[in-house]
Amino acid sequence: MKTSTTDKVEGTIHKMKGEVKETVGQITNDPYLEAEGTIEKAEGKTQEKVGQIKKVLGK
Repeated sequence: MKTSTTDKVEGTIHKMKGEVKETVGQITNDPYLEAEGTIEKAEGKTQEKVGQIKKVLGK
């Protein structure tokens, strides 16, 4: 698998995990878990963008 595809897939997984953590943090009133989810979601979005850039560059 190309590194661009790997980055996009891993980014999507991190984004989804972040959304789940964020939601669970809201439901359980756990601000730490909610913040952790927000950060992981942002990291996932960034990793997806890196994969898209690598695809454009042909890597």
